Amino acid sequence: PAVCRPVARGTTGRVMRPPVPPRHTDPGWWKTGVVYQVYPRSFADTTGDGVGDLEGITRHLDHLAGEPGSLGVDAIWLSPINPSPGHDLGYDISDYASVDPLFGSEADFDRLVAEAHRRGLKVILDLVVNHTSDAHSWFTASRSSPDGPYGNRYLWRDPAGVDAFGRPIPPNNWVSFFGGPGWEWDPIRGQFYQHTFLAQQPDLNWRDPGTPTAVTEMMRGWMARGVDGFRMDVFNALLKDPGLRSNPVRPGRSPWARQVHLHDKDQPDLPALLASIRAVVDEAPGRMTVGELFDGDVVRAADLTTERHLVFDFELLQTRWSAAAMGRAVERRESAFGPDRWPTVAISNHDQPRHVSRWSGGRDRDALARAAAVLLLTLRGTPFLYYGEELGVPGIIVPNRHAIDPPARGAGPDFPWWNRDQARAPMPWTGEPGAGFTAGRPWLPLPPDAATRNVASQRADPGSVLSFYRALLRLRRATPALHAGAFARVPSSTPGVLAFRRWTPDGRALVVLNLGRRQVTATIDPR
Repeated sequence: PAVCRPVARGTTGRVMRPPVPPRHTDPGWWKTGVVYQVYPRSFADTTGDGVGDLEGITRHLDHLAGEPGSLGVDAIWLSPINPSPGHDLGYDISDYASVDPLFGSEADFDRLVAEAHRRGLKVILDLVVNHTSDAHSWFTASRSSPDGPYGNRYLWRDPAGVDAFGRPIPPNNWVSFFGGPGWEWDPIRGQFYQHTFLAQQPDLNWRDPGTPTAVTEMMRGWMARGVDGFRMDVFNALLKDPGLRSNPVRPGRSPWARQVHLHDKDQPDLPALLASIRAVVDEAPGRMTVGELFDGDVVRAADLTTERHLVFDFELLQTRWSAAAMGRAVERRESAFGPDRWPTVAISNHDQPRHVSRWSGGRDRDALARAAAVLLLTLRGTPFLYYGEELGVPGIIVPNRHAIDPPARGAGPDFPWWNRDQARAPMPWTGEPGAGFTAGRPWLPLPPDAATRNVASQRADPGSVLSFYRALLRLRRATPALHAGAFARVPSSTPGVLAFRRWTPDGRALVVLNLGRRQVTATIDPR
């Protein structure tokens, strides 16, 4: 029989397509599955402009799921695909309800969702709602009409006074994570507006009732198009202190580190706000969110984790590659999350150095890539696999003077910044010129070994990193202890060895990793 579905409209009045149901309906996929992060600019370009697009992602979905020899992941997370001036490469959004023409059309997005669902893949979008672009229509209306419906949509404040030169003084001492003050004077409105990141990224005022209403309407619009969840960008910074009090100061290497951020993030009423946002996602079964914990620790990540709503902690990503350090990090995570909260597992992403480069230290990179795969896919938690990890792709070298990453261009002694371009190189699909990524000039340099380290060459090699990932993902899916089981460290007196066990009532698994530089013989008691 025919099924009638409502047609939703986004905040711009654009008609949203009816939902495309995923092929599998396991409501617990968020806990047992594996999420693959796609950085759209760098995945596959079908137009020859050197920038990846939605059609490129669709054409390569068989690499991820649905076909013999695919990786066998369960979901794809797309970094921002909304229209943006590109000051922060998509994290400065000017229209929440549509697709950036840089990546393709609305129809391209709907086809991507449909083709992903046909293969059993969920689709997760980046939800960047701590701030917008200063080109967003909300900001234009807010700055031009203080008494209008958008007048309080952002954090506007009068100056605290004027300095000796007659210049307005910011309302408090808050700074930008990207360097410099956290307030920008706007001569049009005659007030300062607050920005946690670039001046072109004004922070939304989440204490204005219009903000949550508009954002949740937008979320429902995307879910009506088949979206299965959201990665919530810097979600613990949404609320600021109502009184906008200055932060305490302390010694530190950068302006941001020289403050204790008591008043510009992690406010006491944040859990209530998150619960209201998460309730919108929970209106349909099988959906989830994952929050990016901004400048916080593993204990805070665990505190904000609830059923179907995960939180990234970066304990592993920021840990040295040694059995002792990694063992301590794993135990901190297990202690923080306990048996009742479900963690995430991530060892690379679009903001951090690729782990093969970060951890290699002269080691055999392929051996390290395999060991890291075991760590990623067998620890307790939902794994997030960054594109190219399955090939052992290293980072690229981009000097700051040639950086596309905006903060990197302003790096200096008082603002140390790692150039994020180096983790965002185009995906190498073949050994041909352009690496099968583009027929044009790629927006960033290709990985240095793309001619030999690519999907085509590794697919045909049973000893490749890609073949190892495929086999390990199959094992994980077939072994409940590995994707849903409890966790405990297993002591080992052998230097360089990290061991742990996973178990369910129906089975057990023992995982032993050599994180050292030499082969060793270890005796393990798995009890």
